[in-house]
Amino acid sequence: MTRARSTSRILDEVHETAQDFHAAGFIDARRMRTFDALCLGPIAEWPPERIRELRSRHQLSQVVFASVLNTSASTVRQWEIGAKRPSGPSLKLLDLIDRKGLEVLL
Repeated sequence: MTRARSTSRILDEVHETAQDFHAAGFIDARRMRTFDALCLGPIAEWPPERIRELRSRHQLSQVVFASVLNTSASTVRQWEIGAKRPSGPSLKLLDLIDRKGLEVLL
């Protein structure tokens, strides 16, 4: 499995060891998903153009997109003009929608 490198060498080593144990059958798939989640690297920032493109790709209005992300339409508008930047859970949801599609949240 490929993933973004974490900022911690120790986490990278733990994750690599867990992958080896999983390949040898000592760790089941469910436990491996837990290790994958714990060892995720940071998510890159989203520029306004990328947010607008993601919303357009899924043919959503700002209001509906905001509802999917559990934020306000005003916040989405501010992201798209660059007045604010998404962070925390919103940043992770944007990344998830980009990688897996909108269906993953519905």
